[in-house]
Amino acid sequence: MIYLLKEKELMEIKNISPDNVEKAAGMLKAIAHPVRISIIGCLEPGKRKNVTEIHNLIGIEQSTASHHLGILKDKGVLGSKREGKNTYYFLKHDSIVDLLNCIGDCCQ
Repeated sequence: MIYLLKEKELMEIKNISPDNVEKAAGMLKAIAHPVRISIIGCLEPGKRKNVTEIHNLIGIEQSTASHHLGILKDKGVLGSKREGKNTYYFLKHDSIVDLLNCIGDCCQ
């Protein structure tokens, strides 16, 4: 567990251990890009899209979309499934959307 000092008391941060802090940091760095946030925004929880659908939705080149999808997949934010000629991408953790909403709320 990770603990933070809050008003002279330790506050427990749940579900983060020293073993997975590095993975969490990598995921946060991966989503900290406007294009990647847009990609996550067009992937509804429980749904999947291929690179063509994604690049058309957010208006970027297919090669750019593929590059950013690779980063998000490599860092564990997205999963993928190949079907024939297409690879479909999906959110591995639906709570990523909640995290982005929380960050958005904190920026107001």
